[in-house]
Amino acid sequence: MDAIGTARVPDHPTVQAALSLARRAPSVHNTQPWRLVFDGHRLQLYGDTYRRLSSADPQGRQLTISCGALVDHIRTAFAAAGWSTRVTRLPDTAADHLAEIEFEPARDVSDTVRARAAAIDRRYTDRLPMLPPRNWERVEPALRAVAAAGEVTLTVLEASARLRLAAASAQSAALRAYDPQYLNELHWWAGNDSPADGVPISALVSAAELAQVGVGRAFPAAPPSLRRGELTDASKLLVLGTDADTPAQWLRAGEALSAALLECTAAGLATCPLTHITEVPTSRRAIANLVPGRVEPQVVVRVGTAPTTASQPPTPRRPVSDFLDLHRFG
Repeated sequence: MDAIGTARVPDHPTVQAALSLARRAPSVHNTQPWRLVFDGHRLQLYGDTYRRLSSADPQGRQLTISCGALVDHIRTAFAAAGWSTRVTRLPDTAADHLAEIEFEPARDVSDTVRARAAAIDRRYTDRLPMLPPRNWERVEPALRAVAAAGEVTLTVLEASARLRLAAASAQSAALRAYDPQYLNELHWWAGNDSPADGVPISALVSAAELAQVGVGRAFPAAPPSLRRGELTDASKLLVLGTDADTPAQWLRAGEALSAALLECTAAGLATCPLTHITEVPTSRRAIANLVPGRVEPQVVVRVGTAPTTASQPPTPRRPVSDFLDLHRFG
């Protein structure tokens, strides 16, 4: 039952439908590191530590950012179904209990919410070179607004900073080039054909295309894409940062990341989150030096215009039943 009826909480089919949409949230290496419990009244979100990248993400920072992205996707999906949500972040002392989400019927559904919810299925990570983002003068203020709403700083890097960011990306890759644990982890999650998770070969790029981008993660190489020609990447580079480096701030950074990606997708733009540059402390410090003030960089995002209208096939997602516990549903 949706919120137009008399119910005070969403019923089982509504929960299933909303989470079937929300599960499209981006996560590091598409690990989808989350568990949910719905008791008939509240939705509890837990980080799934079995899906944490032990080499790339030993602190669980990226796991928490991924779960924050899911929180925003959940709120967007339920809002489009007519339900307002209230989030309590880190509701108790359990390290893996990241959020509690409560519901109440919404009075209406705004066009903005509908547009963001419709963007969920269209959003994908575009690792190929991009053209400059269209209508940037209109999109940029909207991105700053959604980030600020989540207490996250959004910085658009100057074009002159691209070379320094590329150097930080190369440094991060060099530090990991002979790390067998990191490389095994990367190849476990990327370039395979899992029907439920990971980064499929269709979402990866060739070595030549990676070089054209300059700031991408060195995933296993793929065959060249259908975007022919020597296109030099002209995307905008955004840095999402927080004023502290705590789990609460990581969660909010993930929420802001989700909101920004959906805002861009709704505007017809392509996006690519870059998390590898913030995995290594030296690279992270290099990014911090590109951002005014004292900011903890959490995620870098490329935003541009795809030169063709053809998008890649959807990346896989786990079925809702794989991460949702309904055994206490009343």
